[in-house]
Amino acid sequence: MALMITDECINCGACEPECPNTAIYEGGINWKWGEGNGLTEVTDAHGNVIDAQEDQEPISEDFYFIVSGKCTECVGFHEEPQCAAVCPVDCCVEDPEHVESEEMLLTKKEGLHLV
Repeated sequence: MALMITDECINCGACEPECPNTAIYEGGINWKWGEGNGLTEVTDAHGNVIDAQEDQEPISEDFYFIVSGKCTECVGFHEEPQCAAVCPVDCCVEDPEHVESEEMLLTKKEGLHLV
């Protein structure tokens, strides 16, 4: 399953550079599907095609956030989620709204890393 950052985040930023999927962003910052990978377009859950370089609205204005569609829990890269491993306040936790099997996470990883 994807991870999420709780409101206990102290905005230290330790998690952001650890993410191999570029799925972690500072609060209030726009994000892109195509950052850190070779994506040029993405199809959303409703079948809409999105330009991967188009700015997306921040998920949180106040603290760091994880884009669940880009999070693979570091499956295929590391033994454990790196954001959770470095978080000094343990606020990088499993997101119960985005439950995925290891196979699903690996498929997501392959789709995110085209280059």
